[in-house]
Order: sequence, then C-alpha cells, then structure tokens
Amino acid sequence: MITFQGDSVAALFTQAARTAADMGQRTSPRGLPTRELLDVHLTLTRPRARLLHLPPTRILNPAFAVAEAVWHLLGSDAPWIFDYNGTLRRYADDGVLRGAYGPRMRRWGGELDQLAQVLATLRRDPQSRRAVIQLYDPSRDAAGHRDVPCTLGFRFHLRGGQLHMATTMRSQDVWLGFPYDVFFATVLHELLAGWLGAELGVYGHHVDSLHLYESDLAAASELTPVHSGAAFPVAEMPPLTTDWRSFDELLSQVRDGRAPEHPGWATMAATMRSYRCWKAGDADQAELLAGAIADPLRAALLDWYTHLRARRAARAERTGGHR
Repeated sequence: MITFQGDSVAALFTQAARTAADMGQRTSPRGLPTRELLDVHLTLTRPRARLLHLPPTRILNPAFAVAEAVWHLLGSDAPWIFDYNGTLRRYADDGVLRGAYGPRMRRWGGELDQLAQVLATLRRDPQSRRAVIQLYDPSRDAAGHRDVPCTLGFRFHLRGGQLHMATTMRSQDVWLGFPYDVFFATVLHELLAGWLGAELGVYGHHVDSLHLYESDLAAASELTPVHSGAAFPVAEMPPLTTDWRSFDELLSQVRDGRAPEHPGWATMAATMRSYRCWKAGDADQAELLAGAIADPLRAALLDWYTHLRARRAARAERTGGHR
C-alpha cells in the first residue's frame, strides 16, 4: 500500500500527483495513456481544508465543486449540473448521468435514503460498524452506460467522540477528479459529524487505481513540495453544520440561488449565483458577487475567472481572433 497524509487537500494532491508522475506505471485503459499507482491510501487530518487552490499550477472551478456537492446531497441527477461543468455531457446517456451518486445515496432502489439510514444507525448504536453508504451497483453498472461510479462507497465510525469517514474508490484521476471528490466527501463527513454532535475526525480516501493521464503529466511535474507547505497555508472552509430536519429545504435554497441564513451555506449559494452570472455573460456582476464571498472560495473563484479569461484570450490568439 502507498500512503500519503496531510492536513489539507493541497498537501495530499501534491504528494499524490507528483508520485504518480514520477513513479506511476504506464497503463492505457480504453486506449488512454496514464501513469498508475495501485492500492493508495490518503489521510486528510483536517477535512474542512477541502478546497484545492494552487495557482497558477492547478486552479479548480470552485463553483462546480460546490454545485456538485449540493447536487449529490439533494439526491439529484437533474441536468442543471451541466451549467457548472459542460464536459459532463459527454458521459450522459439520453441527457442523464446514469452513475450519479445522489439518487443512489438518497433514493437507493427508488426509496431508501442511505444518508438518513446511516444517521439513524449511529444514533441508535454509536459503536456500530454498519454505517455504510453503498454507491456501486453491479446490476446497473454493467449495463454499458457511459457513466459508471468511480466511488464504491463510504463508511463512518464514531469513536472517542469523533466521527471518522472512509471512502473506497475503484478508480481516481488524481488531477481532474480527486479534488472535487474529496470536496464533496468531506462536506458529507462534516455534516454527519454535526448531526451526531461529534467532533470531525480524520478522513480516509482509499483508491485501487490512482492515476494521472499523460496529458496532465507536464503540469503535474511543476508541483513541488512548496505547494503543500508554508507558501500555501491551510485554509479551512466555513462551518457547514446545520439541522437535519430542514436540510433538504436548505439545499433547495442554495440550488435556487436563495441565500439561506446559515453563513457557511450562504457562501456556497453565493458561489453558485456568481458563476451563473458569469455563464450568462455578466462578468462584472459575477466578479462583484465573488468579491463579497468569504475566503477561501472568494480567492478561488476570482482566480478561476482570471483563468477563464486567459484561456479565452489564448483561444482567440490561436484562431486569429476569428470565431
């Protein structure tokens, strides 16, 4: 087993991406050249340090990170997620992502809310080893759909007043997927800890095949130990603990752009609202809204807009300014 430990997602990302670039074995599943590490376990000791932001080497779309977390937690497979990440459309069948985590987590088999079940299990027996959310479904995922869940499931253990979480993945693209998956999983971790009245324990992320596509190899090689050190200090997200009884209504408010009274979730809602303005062509309003958001989302979103402008300018230069 290959192990990495860090107090931020930046520390884990830097270690994992560089190790995959330097030591990964060459493989080409589906004809796509990658560098692969097998049997990798990553431990995040501060799960609220969940937002990866390492400019200029790796800049995430924080609005998609937020929107995807809300989408999953709502139990949704609705196409509004494409407004935040249009590349997901290529994995859809008839406009639907068949591997979407939300319906499997909140409505397994059309009726079982696994999130509610985990909460009830740990309230009933805090020492339980049965607090499991299953995502991979062989009866569905061998059907040939474009989208097959990379995540097999989540487990939760309440020990010594702390809630620990473990995620198991069959496959993980460290450059593109890892930062977003950890963002969502640690939001889920924090929420459950709050509903149980527990402290937030460590987050474990186990991956059978952690890989780096060779198209991202040059960028990954630019990462250095400084990216997980003092030059990029740990920045934790605002607390998200909320009331379970009104949780789905709060999520609906965030999705619809209605700012909830909860400060942490208001920040998430503002991030999504800003990005919708950007997508609608109102860059000034998008940046005005982004500038009022609490860090670390503010810095990440403003840098994402700068990145999009630079990408647009580079594209225009390549085409001589012609559309």
